[in-house]
Amino acid sequence: MAAFNKFNSFVEAVAEKVHNLQSDVLKIALSDVAPVATNTQLSNITQIAAGNGYVSGGSTVTITSSAQTSGLYRLIGNDLVFTASGGSIAQFRYVVLYNSTATNSELIGWYDFGSEVNITVGNTFTVDFDNVNGILTIQ
Repeated sequence: MAAFNKFNSFVEAVAEKVHNLQSDVLKIALSDVAPVATNTQLSNITQIAAGNGYVSGGSTVTITSSAQTSGLYRLIGNDLVFTASGGSIAQFRYVVLYNSTATNSELIGWYDFGSEVNITVGNTFTVDFDNVNGILTIQ
């Protein structure tokens, strides 16, 4: 999995109780335009076109664990699979994690896959979250 990059506003949003990472609805949106660390909300992100297995706003991440041990918080979630059906999903390079429960769909972070990802009809792409270290850690 590509490395996690946090949006700058995420730090303040955590401190000001914008996010409840354990219970809020977290989603993954796909983009072919590079996010910028100063982006704050989903409307700042250029999503790929909806269709063929991708819906505008992305897909929900199922959180399986949200806990801290010895001052290290880990957010763990199930892998997320996008399946192209009826045609190819538009190409993308960036996978963006955001909180759809928060006002303005506040951004959390993104992953850069380093090159374009193409999912042709009948094929899948898995956002493979780390089951040990988590989607993200806070310390």
